[in-house]
Amino acid sequence: MADESLNPWKIAQAQLDHAAEILQLEQSVHALLREPMREMHVTLGVRMDDGSTQIFKGFRVQHNDSRGPTKGGIRFHPDETIDTVRALAMWMTWKCSVVNIPLGGAKGGVICNPKIMSPTELERLSREYIRQVGHILGLDKDVPAPDVFTNPQIMAWMADEFAVIKGHNEFGMITGKPIPLGGSAGRTDATSRGLSICAALAAQRLSMPLEGATVAVQGFGNVGRHAVEILSKEYGAKVIATSDVTGGIYNPNGLDYDDLARHADAHGGLLEGYADTHDGVSAISNEELLTLDVDVLAPCAIEGQLRADNAPDVRARLIVEGANGPTTPEADRIFHENGILVVPDILANAGGVTVSYFEMVQNSYGYYWDLETVHERLGRTMTDAFHHVYEMTDQFGVDPRMGAYLVAVARVAEAVHLRGRA
Repeated sequence: MADESLNPWKIAQAQLDHAAEILQLEQSVHALLREPMREMHVTLGVRMDDGSTQIFKGFRVQHNDSRGPTKGGIRFHPDETIDTVRALAMWMTWKCSVVNIPLGGAKGGVICNPKIMSPTELERLSREYIRQVGHILGLDKDVPAPDVFTNPQIMAWMADEFAVIKGHNEFGMITGKPIPLGGSAGRTDATSRGLSICAALAAQRLSMPLEGATVAVQGFGNVGRHAVEILSKEYGAKVIATSDVTGGIYNPNGLDYDDLARHADAHGGLLEGYADTHDGVSAISNEELLTLDVDVLAPCAIEGQLRADNAPDVRARLIVEGANGPTTPEADRIFHENGILVVPDILANAGGVTVSYFEMVQNSYGYYWDLETVHERLGRTMTDAFHHVYEMTDQFGVDPRMGAYLVAVARVAEAVHLRGRA
């Protein structure tokens, strides 16, 4: 039987409950925010390359649209569950609110293993998903984006299928698109860039220079790979460990991003075998990576990685969460007691949705910003959000995650009140 203490939906609801208690939210507002506004379960029949038809289960959950259209990624993952999608949708509501962009939260998912599917099979799956859920999507309704195991090409197929259904282009209905189809400059590494900005601001708070600081990054996918690149190349940090689904690698003298990228690109995006061909590099497990003696730990993989069983062994001074929900409430308490500063996911990884919002804005009026403009506006948004969160953290004497929740939930609750919804 699954451990309910690790159920991300139960965790998300418990986090809201705690914030509601501190904010003294009205019971009706609290009850409204505890549940998704809307959710769809769909069955997808997809023709495979061998001529057979495979059946997949998919979801789209819209948590709350009081502050604007809902927004959130689509994950293709073999272990996807409706509770995970519900939690991610709720976290997206708080994420959009904490960086003060006029959007609500949503999330989508399909239970599949994209690693064993061909490009043509992935295209058919992507198009079928849009055929099933497209009527609840749109620039003014709900806007998806890439997430775990999805990418700009998948977004392009989805945007095209939506255009076929509608009879006209509506590029703003999805973000994270390739640049030629209305994508935004700076979107690919936006989550990692926002994470790096937060890491630098948090390091200042600790009076710890980020330049030369040792860093371990769990995950070398959409977020982790670019975090390794930006932290090492732009901030001068020394990344000594990273990992993917095949395991981790460690070099106390630092890892070279360009070399890691070349290896991953030549091996299907994976780091497998890297330690065997590089002097000074050791193979470690993902669990070992989390407890390395480093200044900064950036969990950028999946939820539930830092738990009560391993949190006491974490030696980092600073944790910056690139993944959604990597830390359980029990681990949070341990970190708070041990004086480890955590930059929570709804703040640390909000750079992605921020630049997705910028992409929607650019799509809306058909004028596109240069990279310098995107970086400048992202930096300003993330910096303002960071300071608001830590002001609230200090004011209420809570841990930073609850500080972020207090900022975010208060803004959504105000919108609910103003609209007369509860």
